[in-house]
Amino acid sequence: MSKKAFVFLADGFEEVEALTPVDYLRRADIETITVSINGKEAVHGSHKITVLADRILEQIDRKEFQAADVFVLPGGMKGAQNLSQNGILDDVLKEANLSGKLIAAICASPAVVLDAKGILDGKIFTCYPEMEKSVKKASYSLKRVVADGNLITARAAGTSAEFAIAIVEKLSGKEVADKISQAVLLK
Repeated sequence: MSKKAFVFLADGFEEVEALTPVDYLRRADIETITVSINGKEAVHGSHKITVLADRILEQIDRKEFQAADVFVLPGGMKGAQNLSQNGILDDVLKEANLSGKLIAAICASPAVVLDAKGILDGKIFTCYPEMEKSVKKASYSLKRVVADGNLITARAAGTSAEFAIAIVEKLSGKEVADKISQAVLLK
């Protein structure tokens, strides 16, 4: 059974945090679709790298999201703020969480996107240092990557590879994750 991932991109996203998961998920033969929430294909990263998204959020039918296995939210403060303010994405994430779908967020996105939607409530999470101070209903961990139930969170760009491998392992198993880790010389 093939797996499907959506990686959401907003202007100001952290490029490494978005593209490392895209790369590793595709290496694991997981159908991975980058989604612009900007209403256009071109999305501008926080370090002036422009990415052409595969799809535009408003053009994706709700049933496609219901068939997905994971929703990935890169950080970058401005990007996370833009993700958090998108009403369509808000609905998609809340529905995914209620359905127990895997949601993966890194850097600013756990605190800025997930917490605002109540998705972190009662969970153990990690995020970019100091951002945890705004989170009141979840337990913060200093680990680089944290998996708790249907959530995977990670700290920052430097943890992007571990974050991506954690997503791959959750969806495709340890053997596939180890194979990719070895191929990219992660460990």
